[in-house]
Amino acid sequence: MIKKLALLMITVLILAACQSESSERADELLQKDWSEIEESAKGTTVRMYMWGGDDGINRYMDEFVAPRLKEAHDITLERVPMDTNEILQKLFNEKKAGKEKGTIDVIWINGENFKNAKDNELLIGPFTEKLPNVQKYVDSESLDIQYDFGTEVEGMEAPWGKVQFVYFYDEEKIADPPKSFGELKAWVKENPGRFTYPEAADFTGNAFLRHLLYEEVASPDELLESGYNEDLLESGEENLWSYLRDIKPYLWREGKTYPSDLTELDRLYNQGEVWMTFGYNEARAESLIKNGNFPKSTKSFIMDSGSIGNTHFLAVPFNSPNKAGAMASINYLLSPEAQLMKYDSTYWGENIALDPTKLSEEDRAKLESMDRGDSVLPPDVLAEKNLPEVDAKYVNWIKEHWINEVVKTD
Repeated sequence: MIKKLALLMITVLILAACQSESSERADELLQKDWSEIEESAKGTTVRMYMWGGDDGINRYMDEFVAPRLKEAHDITLERVPMDTNEILQKLFNEKKAGKEKGTIDVIWINGENFKNAKDNELLIGPFTEKLPNVQKYVDSESLDIQYDFGTEVEGMEAPWGKVQFVYFYDEEKIADPPKSFGELKAWVKENPGRFTYPEAADFTGNAFLRHLLYEEVASPDELLESGYNEDLLESGEENLWSYLRDIKPYLWREGKTYPSDLTELDRLYNQGEVWMTFGYNEARAESLIKNGNFPKSTKSFIMDSGSIGNTHFLAVPFNSPNKAGAMASINYLLSPEAQLMKYDSTYWGENIALDPTKLSEEDRAKLESMDRGDSVLPPDVLAEKNLPEVDAKYVNWIKEHWINEVVKTD
């Protein structure tokens, strides 16, 4: 027994030492000049774990980013598709096991996932102040850069892009799309089986439900002012659940099942089973139209009450085996070259994370001259209707209650 206890204590001390050593190496790296960090990154491989459910995003990384990182910085980029919650679970298990050297160098992250990663110390310390492109091109005073779903960023993640939630529809089937949740309810009942939304555990499905929360429970201003407020939820939640139960029988498959994610919803739209899809990124339909995955008659709309805007980020795990390469890669992803191509609907089409006023005249002219496509709403329309994200705890609240309040009801 004594031997077992002694062995256990030795193991714990070794694990603690490994974690300490890993932390010290990160601190040491962050003390170096940027030129030293870039030099350390040369000739290395960076493994970027990220959601892989969008063909345009995947092609942007594989066909545009990877070759240029290799050519300009001698960095080999490996994109590893994985859902963010699985990435965090992997990191959490490695942290618990004291695994000093992991396999993940960069993760695409935001919202509740960032909060969980920060709270559980799964990321390296503040690193964005070391990135030249953050210092030169990002508006670090902007609240959507300083806060991620109400969680203070504190330099632990770098903004990668900005998107807004929009609805896509086939104008050959829908002449006049609904512009409010009241009109949407009426449209769903008039067109049974032609609308649905992903389940609440899905990022996109949850965003649809959060916007409905703004409409039926409390305004974004009230939710932001009060933070996570269960009293506020209790006073108005029945309006939310009543709306969803009311449209349930008229949904695709009579609401007896829901798409598990956005990819499945897009497939239903492509096959004509439903006549609408939606999601973050106001321009994402363009590449899908060009690839033949969406009808050419696809257009977009937003509700008169607004459209939730979202900033997403890149972070470096605590046990990244190549922290220098990760930082150099993130810095490139925030270069005007990479950001402008991301804005181009050839691949991705989402808005840039950079402050346009900080760009050179040449790059600003390129940005202003880009035609994002016929399905994309004008920037001024989107900007006027932009709604903020609120505390990440509301995301979990919707996940926890939606099944019992909606799915399991008759």
